[in-house]
Amino acid sequence: MAAMKPRTTGGPMEAVKESRKIVMRIPSDGGGRIVVELNKEEAHELGTLLLEASA
Repeated sequence: MAAMKPRTTGGPMEAVKESRKIVMRIPSDGGGRIVVELNKEEAHELGTLLLEASA
């Protein structure tokens, strides 16, 4: 049986470049993190959409 680990916050939001992809780690409200892999074009499109949404 696996040991139960307490749920903690997922840490800060981060994005790192790994070879030809960008990996985003986003904290989740229930604990843990959501991990998303994007290529350069997808990251640019996401950035544009987020800027439009925040305006």
